[in-house]
Amino acid sequence: MNKKLRVNMVSESDITVQGHGVHTAYDEMASALEKRDDVILTRGEFGKKIDCDIIHLHTIGNSVWSKLFQKGPKKVVSAHIIPASLVGSIILAKYWSPLAKVYMKWFYNKADKVLAVSGTVAKVLHDELKVPQEKIETFYNTIDMQTYIATDAEKAAARKELELKEGEIMILGNGQVQPRKRLDVFVKMAKELPEVKFIWIGGIPFKMLGADYAHMQKLMDTVPENMMITGVIPHSEVRKYFIAADIFCLPAEQENHPMCVLEAASAGLPIVLRDIVEYDDTFKHDAIRCGDEDFLDAFKKLINDKDFYKQQCEKTKLIASRFDSKVAAERLVILYRQLLNN
Repeated sequence: MNKKLRVNMVSESDITVQGHGVHTAYDEMASALEKRDDVILTRGEFGKKIDCDIIHLHTIGNSVWSKLFQKGPKKVVSAHIIPASLVGSIILAKYWSPLAKVYMKWFYNKADKVLAVSGTVAKVLHDELKVPQEKIETFYNTIDMQTYIATDAEKAAARKELELKEGEIMILGNGQVQPRKRLDVFVKMAKELPEVKFIWIGGIPFKMLGADYAHMQKLMDTVPENMMITGVIPHSEVRKYFIAADIFCLPAEQENHPMCVLEAASAGLPIVLRDIVEYDDTFKHDAIRCGDEDFLDAFKKLINDKDFYKQQCEKTKLIASRFDSKVAAERLVILYRQLLNN
């Protein structure tokens, strides 16, 4: 019988800001491993040398350098961000992203194994950041797909808490409020469909460091009456929004493998996304993929065509089946053991 793996899993979001997908991805992966009897998992412990077999990093800031350079354990890094992720996220990123690219190239190449969260990320790691192909493994973000399954009573209670009227349609969006998320599209749809409730989970966690902060704040302050923006909320409060919703939409123009789409899949919601190449190897045609001019028609069809709505719910189940964390944890343990045996 194999001895228990000792894993130190680290994300700087434990000690900084948590209102973003990287923290959710880290938390989901750590939780899945903690449920196994063949893994001893330690979270964080910044600045401390943990006696372990594997150090698995989810962020690449200077707070984790001591972990990256610790002698002994193998180093695994989940590549959640690439240079393109910064533009439209952080202030003036288009000017300093070349330096970030140099830094990412240095950091990712220090790892023994880099887990790309999508096929697009894997390609960037190899082609732009010059990570050797043998170091790269495509390893999609996952969640416990049981988390957002709800009874009719739970759904009714969540809708009551959110003050939704009987029969009122609610369309949900989720993500940091930043230009690349295209909240403006969500706002425009809310204006086009005044009888529908629109709720966006998220805010500007990095405050004035966020890209185009003043414009994003103004956008948040001037949404129509049928739309609500929650601001940054604890992840523990997110579930009620997903189980109360009827449709999920993420109009972002750049993503890698967004956790909120997986949460929507867990809740069984029809999923409406922008048609971008990053989704070709993940959500494929199981989500409705739109250009700017197509979102309104997609919403109207889902609202008015019950058969189409049911068809999209069935497609959502396919997404859920592909990205369940229990299966991913098994694969991750195998990857860890292979790395140790090399």
